[in-house]
Amino acid sequence: MIKEEILMLKRDDPGYPPKMKELTGMPQTLYALGELPDPLKPSVGIVGARMCSAYGRKTAYEFGKILAENGVQVISGMAAGIDGSAQEGALDGGGKSFAVLGSGVDVCYPRGNTTLYNRLKHAGGILSEHPAGTAPLPYHFPSRNRIISALSDIVLVVEAKSESGSLITVDFALAQGRTVFAVPGRVGDALSDGCNWLIAQGAGIAYAPEAVLNELLIGRGTSAYFESRIKKARLRHLSEKRVKHASSLSEEARKVYEALSFEDPVYPDAIALKTLIDISAVRASLQELAGAGFVEEPERDSFLRRCPDTEEP
Repeated sequence: MIKEEILMLKRDDPGYPPKMKELTGMPQTLYALGELPDPLKPSVGIVGARMCSAYGRKTAYEFGKILAENGVQVISGMAAGIDGSAQEGALDGGGKSFAVLGSGVDVCYPRGNTTLYNRLKHAGGILSEHPAGTAPLPYHFPSRNRIISALSDIVLVVEAKSESGSLITVDFALAQGRTVFAVPGRVGDALSDGCNWLIAQGAGIAYAPEAVLNELLIGRGTSAYFESRIKKARLRHLSEKRVKHASSLSEEARKVYEALSFEDPVYPDAIALKTLIDISAVRASLQELAGAGFVEEPERDSFLRRCPDTEEP
């Protein structure tokens, strides 16, 4: 009966996940039981050790729950330990979670996650590149990690040893242009070695769920905050678009505008150094931009890009 519920998607089908379709090395056929991730909603892949600590299990659960409460889809592998705990948290948070298996979607592995498997079918989905009935063979699991990262905007590692399989997911994430975060751990704790190493290499520090939410431009528990950030981003894009199409601006003024930001005021001498434009010409360009409404002077002799007050109708 369950085989009749399985959806089979070819790579050129309209329903094939857009985040996967844009990447090379994705499976030509994808099998799904339940739903597919919503491409318009943010997704975070949460991975980590199977033999995790009680702290790691609790942390993964809390991250999954809080992310889900803020509208984030949680992607993982339904494995014992960190994966399953994060997905349980997501479902308990009233959100959607999606498991990518190293078996057919009709094969629950590990058996200890049968309850989670059944919950995911009704509040998310089960995905695999393998046909129904495929056994969970060891060599399937490293390759399924590329699908977890492909479906994610951010990959979060909660606990991992220095040679953990979770680092394979990180390698895929980096190759696919995804952002990587890691939960910091105690120095000398083997289960934190992988995470601490990732942070040392430049991964984002997941000191709390807010760190991940902020990266996604979401304020915890405040949809109004999310909407305001999105609106601000649209207005800033509109400002850049107006400058680009302002035929009256000189080339020097355009270069000066490129040297400015929306957040940090810049002084004319710093602009001159950055653009190699004479300081007097920089000041003339700033006056030109200010007259057109493209820059502002929050403090004497320091300048910012100006964000328009309203969007175009």
